[in-house]
Amino acid sequence: MKNFLILFSFALILSSCDDEGLDITGVEVPSGYALSAGTSTVFMNSSKAYDQEADWVSGTYLSRFKRGDRLYDDARTSGNGYGGGLGPVYAGYSCGSCHRNAGRTKPAIWSEGGSGQYGFSSMLIYITRKNGAFFSDYGRVVHDQAIYGVDAEGKVKIDIDYQKFSFPDGEEYELALPKYTITNWYADSIPASDLFCTVRIPLRHVGMGQIMAIDPAEIEALAVRSNYPEWGISGKANYIVERGKKQLGLGGNKAQHADLTVELGFSSDMGVTNSRFPEEICEGQKQQEQGSVMGLSYKQLEVSTEDMECVDLYMQSLGVPARRNVNDPQVIHGEQMFYNSGCHLCHVTTLHTKPTGSVCLNGTRLPWTGGQTIHPYSDFLLHDMGSEIMGAGLNDNYVSGLARGNEWRTTPLWGIGLQEKVNGHTCFLHDGRARNFVEAIMWHGGEAEASKNKFANLQKSDREALVAFLQSL
Repeated sequence: MKNFLILFSFALILSSCDDEGLDITGVEVPSGYALSAGTSTVFMNSSKAYDQEADWVSGTYLSRFKRGDRLYDDARTSGNGYGGGLGPVYAGYSCGSCHRNAGRTKPAIWSEGGSGQYGFSSMLIYITRKNGAFFSDYGRVVHDQAIYGVDAEGKVKIDIDYQKFSFPDGEEYELALPKYTITNWYADSIPASDLFCTVRIPLRHVGMGQIMAIDPAEIEALAVRSNYPEWGISGKANYIVERGKKQLGLGGNKAQHADLTVELGFSSDMGVTNSRFPEEICEGQKQQEQGSVMGLSYKQLEVSTEDMECVDLYMQSLGVPARRNVNDPQVIHGEQMFYNSGCHLCHVTTLHTKPTGSVCLNGTRLPWTGGQTIHPYSDFLLHDMGSEIMGAGLNDNYVSGLARGNEWRTTPLWGIGLQEKVNGHTCFLHDGRARNFVEAIMWHGGEAEASKNKFANLQKSDREALVAFLQSL
């Protein structure tokens, strides 16, 4: 169903280009729904629920949105010229290959048990030495895909350990712990004794513009207040250096990015050179020579800054699905269980965007994202998620900025209830190990241990109600 946001008048829309955020007054909310992202809320429940522009997108912005959408989804080829530049090594052949419908393509952890056979595996394979240093022949990511005639950097094999547990009321559940092994190294094999390996599956591209427009002072204030000793919770902000500037991290599993990493995605994920990352990701490796033998040239940039900004604008202009079934008694009860269990202390329900809105990577401003009250269900802070469950917990031993291996950004929950409809699966957490909401909750440890135990001790009907609430987001 098309978004019913009513945006006052064309004159007001034009005036918003002078950095005035839109007012929520006048938004028509259908019965049974609730706004998620102010004027960027969309009322859509189909498989395209993540892939719909907000109603404020019009005129040249709509043209650029559509161009960015095509660039996001169209498969790149190994040839030179427009639409080319793929490889020589890569992880996916387009943004959409891993982010199907702007969501999370089903990861190969469950579909294939390792590196995919179809040109992508819908996951990134991060490696470091056990002292935290990178390997000179590989960098931070093992690229498990390659164009014809070129060797991939390696392949990942995934074995899974399963363990049964029981809730206090006797109901059983199972957790699955993936174990990663790298095979087919293109260079010297790295011994497991000196290797940390972690896998990341794609994030949902929901609410990107609103996240980029969040008032950083509000997040920093949350970090100051995020100290609940009775719950064992103490969140902290991540700060990283990007473009030569120290900035607050908001994006990524560990809040390790200050922007949407479009340029990095083209470079690292697809092997497409650009003005920010002009060198091939396999620079100096034999894959570059192999690509040259295949007739490829590496003398030109393979995607323009203007095109990348169209992709950035597309992502920032996507709407956020409205909450559904908000009048359902089970959902209302589940929301109360969410609060009673302390989930809201990290999955903060309400934040605000700064008045000026967000800015795309080449300077285009999106004032319509500004001045909004939003409900991402995240504080965007780092929290220790524990290392005990099945001997590992959620500790992946990978450091990102100030985030240690056991520290993760609170995942925004908006739109999460539609993931199965959009992407056909309910794989959650950073590597997709959780196969449903219950498993995702029960992997919580560390600062979330008390909340997890509250959930575990609920009656079965209360647990089911909390899950129904999550499905409404």
